[in-house]
Amino acid sequence: MKIDRRLFVNFDWILLVLVLVISCIGLLNLYSISCTLTHISGKPLYIKQFYWMLIGLAMMLAAASIDYHFIVRYGYVIYCISLLLLVSVFIQGTATHGSQRWLFFWGLSFQPSELMKLTAIIALTKYITENKINEGYHIKSLAIPLAIAGVPCLIIAIQPDLGTALFLAILFFSVILFVGVNRKTLVMFATSGIVLAPLCWFFLKDYQRERILTFLNPERDPLGSGYHIIQSIIAVGSGGIFGKGFLKGTQSQLKFLPEQQTDFVFSVFAEEWGFLGAIILMFMFLALILWGLKIARNSKDLAGTLIAFGITVFIFWGVFINVGMILGTLPVVGIPLPFLSYGGSSMVVLMTGVGLLMNVSMRRFMLQP
Repeated sequence: MKIDRRLFVNFDWILLVLVLVISCIGLLNLYSISCTLTHISGKPLYIKQFYWMLIGLAMMLAAASIDYHFIVRYGYVIYCISLLLLVSVFIQGTATHGSQRWLFFWGLSFQPSELMKLTAIIALTKYITENKINEGYHIKSLAIPLAIAGVPCLIIAIQPDLGTALFLAILFFSVILFVGVNRKTLVMFATSGIVLAPLCWFFLKDYQRERILTFLNPERDPLGSGYHIIQSIIAVGSGGIFGKGFLKGTQSQLKFLPEQQTDFVFSVFAEEWGFLGAIILMFMFLALILWGLKIARNSKDLAGTLIAFGITVFIFWGVFINVGMILGTLPVVGIPLPFLSYGGSSMVVLMTGVGLLMNVSMRRFMLQP
């Protein structure tokens, strides 16, 4: 495949620098966390995350090198492979914390539901670009897009991983609303959601109901279900304006804060670097999101716009939900903070998504083939 020289001339260095700086902040934060997790055998978390980051960078460059039109052309094939991996979790997967979400290949763990977030965006892009509707999507024309998102949502919810299933649903509706839904269909969806939401309570598992009750009142069980969020809020608040200093966060260093390397990684950062550090990090995420939206706006075709927008809202909702969860304004649903939370699957998938963003950005001068 011949690579156009203009791709190198138009390489998106700003996007690369933003992602690398945020990821390096994540490595530094995991270094602090690793000092307290002496019970974990093998390499420290930040070393493992560094390896995943290198793999992610390789995937980023690969995703940026292949014309995104070619990737979208085989969107359904990529989606079906991802769906098969998701189903295989029930056959060969490993259960952790009561959920069966992981596959193991050659000693490495992998979470197919993370990959599905990206492949669903590609599959939706293929369908929408091949089925353009100027007046906005209606119920009949939404049947296939609903199936593209609904099937993996159902499979992921059965694992059970309700947080990721809801995240995928939010991602789907973000893309569909961006493309356009006619008013009648939009009103029907909103009305159905309002009516059916209370009924969902009866289908939730006990621990899922407990999370919602804890969100409404963390003090109802401060040593049980409310412990995580109470300790998180204490950690964030105790950081003050300037923070307690690197490696000096008492909530994390004294192990009061659970799951600090994954779901509550932002709590550790806010305690050590304070409100000022947290604001700087949020501004960096904001810059990344705005840059992604700029790429979507400047794309020369619908496929590029949808790919760029889908990946950008992928990052946006990850930040919004995780930070909201940390601050107690959203229920604890187990959504990682992009580029900061420990996890190889999340890091590699996000880096691959950023590679697709670069792909669209570098080809913004080209006409659709």
